[in-house]
Amino acid sequence: MQTIGLIGGMSWESTAAYYEGLNKGVQERLGGLHSAKIVLASVDLAELTALQEKESWDQVAEILVAAARSVVAGGADFILLCTTTFHKVYDEVAAAVDAPVLHLADVLAEKSKELGITKAGFLATRYTVENDFFAQRISDHGVDVNLPDTLHVEMLDSIIYEELVHRNVVPGSRKRVLEVVHELWDAGSDGVILGASELSLLVRPSDVDVPILDAITVHVEAALNRALGS
Repeated sequence: MQTIGLIGGMSWESTAAYYEGLNKGVQERLGGLHSAKIVLASVDLAELTALQEKESWDQVAEILVAAARSVVAGGADFILLCTTTFHKVYDEVAAAVDAPVLHLADVLAEKSKELGITKAGFLATRYTVENDFFAQRISDHGVDVNLPDTLHVEMLDSIIYEELVHRNVVPGSRKRVLEVVHELWDAGSDGVILGASELSLLVRPSDVDVPILDAITVHVEAALNRALGS
């Protein structure tokens, strides 16, 4: 079993879901008392968000590069960035370490194609939706990306940052997000990507008939396949 490096804290609630998913996945695949080999570096979301708002991406990169180097020093064979928005500095992080960094957009695109999804709705933070660094990487794999109407973007961002990062799951917010999911479906999407990891705390694939790709679940599955050689 390879050791998985996690760079978390963006937010810690979604990182906890990564940790739980990886350990449950290893136990399901190997049985007995098996659990995942994990090295975790957890950063301060408030610090990174403040830098993001100032467009100080060089400093964001410095923090995440240091975290990546620390998990490699701790024995990680490969790395997951437990975030979508801060994949903005993926190239800087990947270039700074010898261990592979599994890009979330790559595994989401691969899973979409595996499921026959050619046009995916994409829900994420306002920054990620309004900047094309993540959606474009998915598109580069041959999966068209359908973004939500601009009227919904601020609402989604508010739900993520004011509710979900505090693990506050509001039924009314679930209803509003599901309405956006159905709107994307009606607009021609044949699946919807929950591109902000926190959204998996609110919406489950069982909530709708629309094919849903939850970023955490897909990222965790890719990590388990690599760690266990399957």
